[in-house]
Amino acid sequence: MDRSGVGAGVGVSIAAGASTRELETAGADATSAGTGAYERLERATAELQAPFALIDLDALNANALDLVRRASGKPIRLASKSLRCRPLQDRVLAREGFRGTLAFTLPEALWLVSQGGEDVVVAYPSADRAALRALAEDERAAQQIAIMLDSPEQLELIERAAGTAGARLRVCLDVDAGWRALGGRVRIGVKRSPTHTPAEAAALASAVLACDRVSLVGVMMYEAQIAGLGDRPPGRPLRARAIGLLQTLSTRELASRRGAVVQAVAQELQRAGEPPLRFVNGGGTGSLSSTAAEDAVSEVTAGSGLYGPTLFDAYSAFKPCAAALFALPIVRRPAPGVVTALGGGYLASGPADMARLPQPYLPPGLVLDRQEGAGEVQTPLIGQVADRLSIGDRVYMRHAKAGELCEHFQSLYLLEGERVVDQVPTYRGEGRSFL
Repeated sequence: MDRSGVGAGVGVSIAAGASTRELETAGADATSAGTGAYERLERATAELQAPFALIDLDALNANALDLVRRASGKPIRLASKSLRCRPLQDRVLAREGFRGTLAFTLPEALWLVSQGGEDVVVAYPSADRAALRALAEDERAAQQIAIMLDSPEQLELIERAAGTAGARLRVCLDVDAGWRALGGRVRIGVKRSPTHTPAEAAALASAVLACDRVSLVGVMMYEAQIAGLGDRPPGRPLRARAIGLLQTLSTRELASRRGAVVQAVAQELQRAGEPPLRFVNGGGTGSLSSTAAEDAVSEVTAGSGLYGPTLFDAYSAFKPCAAALFALPIVRRPAPGVVTALGGGYLASGPADMARLPQPYLPPGLVLDRQEGAGEVQTPLIGQVADRLSIGDRVYMRHAKAGELCEHFQSLYLLEGERVVDQVPTYRGEGRSFL
């Protein structure tokens, strides 16, 4: 599916090499489809006051089915960071193919378990001594939560924080999944764990096994350079080829090394007379198929693919539906072909570039002003369709990432078919903000 042009994101593809007449027809079809999608949203949300955020359940369900298909039978651990809405997380976890949660902070994990959550792995190491102590003092939480570590230094912090509290803490080793080329002189991937080789993983496992305050239950290796990097950046064909080659080589190297890492850790467990690993976690929405194909991996992680943010428009292997949207009201008309929306500066984390900005989605045919971008209090939108919009009309936007959108709204409206069927709180709506 081609997501460029006036029909971006509405499911209309334009074939390469088409004639001028065919392109004009395709463009008209795209505009028509976009107009129909816009009218559907307007009918369903007519009584709502913008700004507001909504989740299209039909699109989310389609995305969930696609994730399960690409996981090829491996259970999917749900990344809570990507949803940040407990009712939606519960809805997804009730589906076949999903099992367990990957939380992003320990306080979040403790809260989820206090609300009835089970089988929670904290994706990032914690230096929150109070939360570590609370975990050690809560027998049920200690049974349901696994915390992350990637170095002996973190292990020492966990021991000190837990003190002599009763529960033994479950830990997971975070092993670097980045690709080191040219003998390690070039490192590709995010700066995560210092533990990279099977020998380093075995040494870390040995250190954990020597500590009587913790038990080793899992290994996680997240390949951000594959899962979090689109291979079709728009308008950059040479970069696309480079990314494709990098990801092919990295996938091949990682499959071999991950298997060796798991085997090395398993041998340490066996030598110590401890139970085998309960899980080996890998991947993300962008690498689901390749990660699930590895024998060493017992489960994969996904979350962002449920919402379908613009991040995934640059991937060639799959195209999630746009399920998470936010509506802004038009409040100004500064010039012909320009309207200005109230708010909209919901920027995504990462390097400060245009790819981190939210994008106008419906009605089709609008683009951000390159000088102003998306602003905290106003966002100018440019395009001929602007002249057909009135003060008070709404435009629907897509965020660059997934769960970060929920930090700007206390609730999400749930759309099914042509009507809003529910309004559910985000984490922030429940008075929770973990980062």
